[in-house]
Amino acid sequence: MSKLLQGGQLEKRCMELGIDIEGPPRTQSSSGNSPRASDFELQRRLLEAERSARESRLWLLAFISAIASVLSAAVALVALLHAKT
Repeated sequence: MSKLLQGGQLEKRCMELGIDIEGPPRTQSSSGNSPRASDFELQRRLLEAERSARESRLWLLAFISAIASVLSAAVALVALLHAKT
């Protein structure tokens, strides 16, 4: 399993994904520069956002697979009907 990000790297990755780094529970960051959510809370939010992105991609893949299956069945039916004539 990969190491969880912390501090500045964690903040940067959260900002890249558009994750709110402020909000409850608010604590002082490990760098001490700005008040923000704790590293634990940001890690939880980051993991949840990455999981959601993966699930969205998997849903799209499943949808494309379903369309391919329907097209394959339609082609097989046309081939079967064409062979009988």
